[in-house]
Amino acid sequence: MSQGLLDRALIEEATKKSGLIWVRGTAGPARALWHVWHDGAACLVGGGAGEQPLAALGLVDGGNATVTVRSKDKGGRLVAWPAEVRELPPGGEEWQAAVEELKGKRLNAPDADTLTERWARECRVLRLTPAGGAEQRPGRMPDGSHAAPPLPSPALTRRPVPAALPKLLRRGRKG
Repeated sequence: MSQGLLDRALIEEATKKSGLIWVRGTAGPARALWHVWHDGAACLVGGGAGEQPLAALGLVDGGNATVTVRSKDKGGRLVAWPAEVRELPPGGEEWQAAVEELKGKRLNAPDADTLTERWARECRVLRLTPAGGAEQRPGRMPDGSHAAPPLPSPALTRRPVPAALPKLLRRGRKG
C-alpha cells in the first residue's frame, strides 16, 4: 500500500475519532475547533454569536489551512495535514447535509429548534478537505514541542489568594 493511501486513512480515522481539531489558517495561532467528519472532509461551523470564533484564523473560501489532530487515547499530536478551505453557501444541498451532521454534534445550543436558521443567517459553514499527504505523522514528527503561550484572556487574570483559604485547607485535612 502506498504512503499516500496510508496517510489518507490515518487522516480520516484520526479526524473522525477526535472531538477537536486544531486549525491554523493564514492568520493568528492555531485554534481548537469542534467539527464532524462528513463526506471526506472536516466540516465546522462558526463566526456567529455563541459559536466558535473563525474570523481571527483567516479562513477564506479557496484558501489553505493546516489541521492538527490529537490521538483519542493518548491526547498527543497524531497527524497534521494540509487542507483546502471551502465555504458552503447557505441553503444548498452540500450545506444542508453538512449542517445536519453538525447539528447532531452541537452541544448546549440555546436555540436547538431554530439552530439551522440561525446558522444560515449568522454563521459560516466550512469544509476542510485534505489537500495532500500528512505533513506530520508517527515516524515523521518534528523535534520541537510546538508549545505556545496561552492566548490573552480575561480568564487568566491572577488575583491574590484569599486570606482565609490556607486555614480552610488545613482544617479539611484534620477531619
